[in-house]
Amino acid sequence: MNILVINGPNLNMLGIREPDIYGSETYDDLVKYIQEAKGSHDLDFFQSNHEGALVDRIQQAYYEGVQGIVINPGAYTHTSIALLDAVRAVSIPTVEVHLSDVSEREPYRQLSYIREAAIATVMGEGFAGYVHAIDLLEAFTGEN
Repeated sequence: MNILVINGPNLNMLGIREPDIYGSETYDDLVKYIQEAKGSHDLDFFQSNHEGALVDRIQQAYYEGVQGIVINPGAYTHTSIALLDAVRAVSIPTVEVHLSDVSEREPYRQLSYIREAAIATVMGEGFAGYVHAIDLLEAFTGEN
């Protein structure tokens, strides 16, 4: 299965940013964790702090024949209708993932625009949430 794993703003700062919430492991550790758990898939990783770059990458996935998207939009979860529109436009099954349980965090983190276009949301599972998201894509598409 061809899966695109997208991470939004500040995910490149894992290990530095709020370790009491996100832990001490780095973004490179996250990528390695997913590759080791789901290395049988064709995995492509993309991280950007820029909303337009994330939209461009989602659109590019359509032309590449990507079969599923795992996305942690970071703070754009709560602000970006552009990401929602991009996911809707490409019609690629998408799972929203968050390292922390955003439902137990600040009130402004309760809104998720991307959730409207996602087949599922995984939150509060740390790195394992990405593997869970890929499992959900596999089940949804019938691919392994």
